[in-house]
Amino acid sequence: MIRSIIFPRVLGKSLDDLQSALDLFRALGFAPGNEWHEGGSHGVEMLAPSGGIEFIAAPNVPGVDAMVEVSDAELAYEIVKKLGENPHPSKGSLGGAPITIRREIADTPYGARLFEVETGGLRIGFLTYAKKPGATRGLEASLNAARKRFAIVVSRFNSFITERLLDGALQALRQCGAKSEDITIAHVPGSFEIPAAARQLAVTKKYNAILCIGCLLRGDTLHYEVIANEVTRGVGQSAQETGVPHAFAVLTCDTLQQAIDRAGLKSGNKGFEAGLAAVEMATLRDKVKGRRRRPRAEKQSDPGTPTPSGAGNEQDR
Repeated sequence: MIRSIIFPRVLGKSLDDLQSALDLFRALGFAPGNEWHEGGSHGVEMLAPSGGIEFIAAPNVPGVDAMVEVSDAELAYEIVKKLGENPHPSKGSLGGAPITIRREIADTPYGARLFEVETGGLRIGFLTYAKKPGATRGLEASLNAARKRFAIVVSRFNSFITERLLDGALQALRQCGAKSEDITIAHVPGSFEIPAAARQLAVTKKYNAILCIGCLLRGDTLHYEVIANEVTRGVGQSAQETGVPHAFAVLTCDTLQQAIDRAGLKSGNKGFEAGLAAVEMATLRDKVKGRRRRPRAEKQSDPGTPTPSGAGNEQDR
């Protein structure tokens, strides 16, 4: 019967007061959920992939209001530090309580890596549990963009929306550790031209991931459906045939208001979400490639199995 658990917290009296907390949770991968407005009150859900209630027997009350498990506590710590040093990079002086690290990252007696943050009176712990020897959770990608290169293809059509999506994508990449000189931005006339440009960039093999940004608004003819289908198909085909991850941030909306909501308002910033997806897929690709190369190295180290000159594993070409 239970579908989800919601812990309401009052962080201020206006939407502006929520911005720091919303930035923090978005930066760490939470997805925006329901949003409501009633009189002078506002509520914005931030959704995690999973959750639960932990029951504790202890002499002292925990010093946090919530505990969040992340895949990489070290990277989450660096992202939070940057948010604290440079609050709201895309919002100027827009308000919100400051983000303060209340407990530096450290190991715990129960085998986790933990740090604690406070914003607007809300205190949150972020931790990564140590894996038991021999245990595996499969391939897990981290949000670490350091030493990786990214290309962004952005449509000039509906630039009122696409420029905001671009800002969100750049914010996500930089918060994950990407340097400005490792990000290439290619502007194209409209969304229809995105797949061709994305493929041209992907085949150079210079980039770890490609981000595709555009905005299509439904009109009175079939033009919207035709373009939307071709762009989606073209981007997917480019990713599959080149092997380079492509993150998709081409909005397909019925109205301009829907697009505005997805470019930084009610529904978050889809460019920011695409930036996180690009980083995660780039690191996952590296891990998959690393696993594929291992058997090849073992084979070559076997003195009883000679390898002809110039021969190699077909998968690595």
